[in-house]
Amino acid sequence: MSRKNLLNLIQVDADMPVKTTASDNKLVGQVASTMREEKARQARADDIERRLAEGQAVIDLDTALIEPSFVRDRMPGDINGLLASIREQGQQVPILVRPHPEKSGRYQVAFGHRRLRAIQELGLQVKAVIRTLTDEELVIAQGQENNEREDLSYIEKSRFAQRLKERFPREVITSAMSVDKAELSRMLSIIDSLPSGLIDAIGPASGIGRRSWQELADLVQKDANHDPVALAQSEEMQAMSSQDRFKALILALKPRRIVRGLPEVLSTSSGQRLGHVKQSKTKLEITVDRKEAAEFAAFLLNDVVALFEERRANNVQKKEA
Repeated sequence: MSRKNLLNLIQVDADMPVKTTASDNKLVGQVASTMREEKARQARADDIERRLAEGQAVIDLDTALIEPSFVRDRMPGDINGLLASIREQGQQVPILVRPHPEKSGRYQVAFGHRRLRAIQELGLQVKAVIRTLTDEELVIAQGQENNEREDLSYIEKSRFAQRLKERFPREVITSAMSVDKAELSRMLSIIDSLPSGLIDAIGPASGIGRRSWQELADLVQKDANHDPVALAQSEEMQAMSSQDRFKALILALKPRRIVRGLPEVLSTSSGQRLGHVKQSKTKLEITVDRKEAAEFAAFLLNDVVALFEERRANNVQKKEA
């Protein structure tokens, strides 16, 4: 039987009598079953597309096709713990991406940057949810996911807010950050008060909150005798953890109160003892134990006078300018 006749047989008017054989009936049943299966497959495909559009389906993506968000929210940090977890248990939580607005066939991360980085290092495909998002929807999803996970430090959140400020109104930023306008203003004020290089040198400083960062900002504004960026970038401080580096910098910038007549320990920001300072109305005495601080003793003898003269010359130039 030709395909045309078969279709006529399927679509025949119910009032018109048609003679069919057992073979015809069997073939019609097979075609009807095939059509039902095809319809079911199409329904499943439509459902998958709908779920993808709604961001509910998780699919595997090649990490080479994925780019970071256009607004960075994290500072470089250690992901060894996350690497070990994914290596042992697999990726438990998918990342959220959107189709790249400018590059066909590529994607852009809304959240899950650390997971993506870990998956890339392991050479695996990443589990992801794809959702069509505007720029505003992306940064709101990015910010709210960070708030839910509570793994961004205060200074990372503040920097994220500053970067959002360059492109979005405050209403979008407060929604993304889940903060009110007053708190947003405080975050932006701290960022504006600190050199960008200083924040980079300190790092995320997890566990350090707003009051401590405000204290650092105040010290930086008041202290004209130290270069906070150079201090934080020093080999000694860079050997510390980010939190300890922050605390050491606070200690180094805080004005020291010397009680006259009583010796005070002179030490580095990391606690290395260099000597003792004794001050009176007429004298300032620095005593250095050459066994404990031979390098510092040599510095005092060989370099301190030259540094003093250089500093005095710089001060003269500033006054003349």
